[in-house]
Amino acid sequence: MKRFVGVLVGVFLLASVCLLGVVFSQGQSELANPQKVKHRMRNDSDEDKNKDEHPGDEQLGEAGRAARARPGSNGITYHGGPVITGTTNVYYIWYGNWSGNTATTILTDFAGGIGGSPYFNINTTYYNSANTHVLNAVVFHGSTVDNYSHGTSLSDSAIQAVVSSAISSGALPKDTNGIYFVLTSADVTASSGFCTQYCGWHTHGTISGSDIKYSFVGNPDRCPSACEAQTKGPNGNAGADGMASIVAHELEEAVTDPDLNAWYDSRGAENADKCAWTFGTTTTLPSGAVYNMTLGSRNYLIQRNWVNASGGFCAKSYP
Repeated sequence: MKRFVGVLVGVFLLASVCLLGVVFSQGQSELANPQKVKHRMRNDSDEDKNKDEHPGDEQLGEAGRAARARPGSNGITYHGGPVITGTTNVYYIWYGNWSGNTATTILTDFAGGIGGSPYFNINTTYYNSANTHVLNAVVFHGSTVDNYSHGTSLSDSAIQAVVSSAISSGALPKDTNGIYFVLTSADVTASSGFCTQYCGWHTHGTISGSDIKYSFVGNPDRCPSACEAQTKGPNGNAGADGMASIVAHELEEAVTDPDLNAWYDSRGAENADKCAWTFGTTTTLPSGAVYNMTLGSRNYLIQRNWVNASGGFCAKSYP
C-alpha cells in the first residue's frame, strides 16, 4: 500500500501512500487504487490550521485528543505490520537543479542531527509484534544527484523509478533499513497532486528484489502559500526550511508504518498526521523567522509528532 502525507491548501488525504501534503486540510477519501492514499493539509488561510484530511481527533489539540482516545488507549492502533527496528538510514536523491542552493547543506545537516534527539525519541513509543521498539537512531548515509532523468513532471511511477535507478546503478546502496527521499527542485512538480493535494508522501515498493521504503518531498518554493509554514525560514532558505518539516513528518511515519500496515488510527491517520502542521511553543529570531527546536547547530520549525503513551498527545520531545 502507498500512503501520502500532504501539506495542502485543502485537506489531508490518506490512502495508502502517506503524503505530507499541501499545507493543512481535512477529510479523507479512498482513491480508486487501494494502494494509494493521500494526506492533504490546509494552508495558512484556512481557519482550522491543524486539520488532517482524515476527520476525527486530529484537530482537537493535546487535551482533546487524549479525551477522545478510548480508555486505556493512546488514540492510535497497531495493525500487525513491521516497524523499522535498529538504526534508520536516510538517503537523499537531489532531483533537478540544486546548484548554489543552500538546501543541500541545510537538509543534510537536518538528517545528520535528528537521530538521538528528544524529538525523534517520540518514535520509541512505537513497537512491532515482538514488542521491539523503534530506536532513537537515525544516520544520514549519503546522497546522489538525478539531473532530470524523468523530466520536470514526475508521476508516482517515475518517482519509484528514480529510486530504483539510484539503487541499481550503485549510486546508493540497497538498504531495507533505509528511507530514500526524492527531493525535487522548485522547477519540478509531481503530477499526482504536488502543491494542490500534498507536499510530500512516503510509501514502499519492491525494488531490486527487496522491500524498499521511499518518500517524495517537493520544494515548497514552488507553492509557498501551500507548502511553507512561513515565508522566512530560520536558516535563511524558506524552501529548504519548509522541506525539513516535511522530511521529518515522512521520516517518522516511514519508521512506524513502513509498509502501511502498522501504526495508524481509526481514520487512517499515522502518527505525524495526528499532529500535522502544529508546532507547539516557538521562538522568534531577529529575522522574524520562528523555530521550535534546535538539531545540531541549526534551528528548525518542525511539525510535532504523536506520542504513543499516556493517552496519546502531540509533542516536540519525549519524555
